[in-house]
Amino acid sequence: MNFSKKNHPNLGIKENSVSKKLFTTIVLIVGLMFTASSQEISKHAIGIRTGDNDGFNNEISYQHGINDVNRVELDLGFRNNKNYDVWKLSGIYQWVWNIDGSFNWYAGFGAGIGSWNNKNTDFIVDDGLFVNAAGNIGVEYNFDIPLLISLDFRPELGIVNDFGDDDLGLDIALGLRYQF
Repeated sequence: MNFSKKNHPNLGIKENSVSKKLFTTIVLIVGLMFTASSQEISKHAIGIRTGDNDGFNNEISYQHGINDVNRVELDLGFRNNKNYDVWKLSGIYQWVWNIDGSFNWYAGFGAGIGSWNNKNTDFIVDDGLFVNAAGNIGVEYNFDIPLLISLDFRPELGIVNDFGDDDLGLDIALGLRYQF
């Protein structure tokens, strides 16, 4: 982009003015994201996270609050069917922001590690270890009782020996956790 002070041909305004407004808007949005107030995060929460990513329908889920706006989530999933025995451990670092009252949204990143065992000799798939990178974004509601319900989206990208049909797994899951 040319930052000269000549008039913009389509809008009749100066390009320098547009660039400054765009930069100021981006700085304000990013600043608000990091200064927004959040609801107090429970020190511990344990429960289940149920979705459908590479067949991991149910995971045991634990969240540990680090401070008022950050937490770590650990999820352990198992899968056992006629073709595979699989386990996966995922760890996600999350930032939490308050939307309104007991309603929050969160985002984060992390990684996962797992192992699969091929039980069906009709498939030409090796047994092995896999590692993936993960992102996470979701919404949650804290009830007056110590119950937390969440809905999140977690894309996972296979880094080493991805388990599944391709290198990208898209997971939408519902979480129910007891807070203590």
